[in-house]
Amino acid sequence: MKLKKKMFKRKREKTDNSLGKMNTIIGKGTVCEGIINTAGSLRLDGDFKGEIKVEGDLIVGENAAVDAVIEANNVYVGGYIRGNIHTEGKVDLAPTGAFFGDMLVGHLNVEEGALFKGNCEMHDPKKEPIVKQAPMEEIEC
Repeated sequence: MKLKKKMFKRKREKTDNSLGKMNTIIGKGTVCEGIINTAGSLRLDGDFKGEIKVEGDLIVGENAAVDAVIEANNVYVGGYIRGNIHTEGKVDLAPTGAFFGDMLVGHLNVEEGALFKGNCEMHDPKKEPIVKQAPMEEIEC
């Protein structure tokens, strides 16, 4: 009996993981502007302009167009994003994804076919705190 209890307990732990759960969905054909704050995860399949703060994961679907400053745990880019991303987790740029802007990430995965134009700074949040540096002065030669 103890073995069965352990098996069920392990299975329950895996299903309780919120990584795959979507708490909020903005569907295809929807156009929104403003600020989104959510403690869960968010999937965007429509158009959005503004600011996005997601404590969970952000998924930008193939048909989505986003112009925003984004903070999320992990970001999957299947559509179009113009703006900035700040995450301690991972950014995945899918083959259908396009990103224009700057990102500060823990990990970056760019698949073949994805479009990325901007700057990326990778950091290890466990080893180093995020420190914003002042821009370097230009020196004429």
